[in-house]
Amino acid sequence: MSPLAATIPALVRTRVRAAVRRPARLTPEEAAGRALTLRLVSLLLQYPDPELVAARGDLTTVVEALPATPGAEHLVRFTDWFAAQDPEALERHYVEMFDLRRKSSLYLTYYLHGDTRRRGMALLTLNQRYRAAGWDTDRGELPDHLPVVLEFAALAGPGGGEAPLRQHRRGLELIHRALTDADSPYRHILAALLTLLPPPTEADRAAVAQLVAEGPPNEEVGLDPYGTYGDGEFAPPGTFVPPTAAPPTRVQPAAPTTTRREGSR
Repeated sequence: MSPLAATIPALVRTRVRAAVRRPARLTPEEAAGRALTLRLVSLLLQYPDPELVAARGDLTTVVEALPATPGAEHLVRFTDWFAAQDPEALERHYVEMFDLRRKSSLYLTYYLHGDTRRRGMALLTLNQRYRAAGWDTDRGELPDHLPVVLEFAALAGPGGGEAPLRQHRRGLELIHRALTDADSPYRHILAALLTLLPPPTEADRAAVAQLVAEGPPNEEVGLDPYGTYGDGEFAPPGTFVPPTAAPPTRVQPAAPTTTRREGSR
């Protein structure tokens, strides 16, 4: 066998992997429909405050008008449930699913890096990606919060815009699995999103199983490399509640004895 022939299988595998990662060329209509789906998923994954609850009728109408796809079917199932719930019940369910359960948190870099210094750098890199695309990220949330990532994907398009979603596919799989195990209707939102991404590989499935068994990496460092992005926006593993304030770095003699993290807002 010639040396060239021996390289052909490897070349084919590389080309196939590249084709799976790279979205197919879309028509303008397909691109607009994809962006609308991403924006709907972003909205429906946000906290059900009075404004979002008041828009339930409009959201249901938009979802029902989507072209028939597996993703659209999942969204219809969710909005049917969403429209029928009491607002207070919606709030309680959202908090239980996304604030009190570490395996269904919406902060994507947590699944990849856990509580390590690498997570702070990942947040910084993601924020720089947004700014390089001319997107204002000063929205009061960490840049890895899934609704924020989805909004960027909708605005920037299926290439670079959806790259963070593809990078964090394993975390998305874990969230979907956790919501399914909890029998939460929000599982339909994650299922709709996953229909837009390449199918999981065997390595993806193995990594998700490991995350389920062991959890993300752990290191007691917080997010100092990234800097202060806002009070209480990162929830530590286990409870997902705002972290306690650090000891004061500067105390004025006449000031009351309160603690305040330097740089907090």
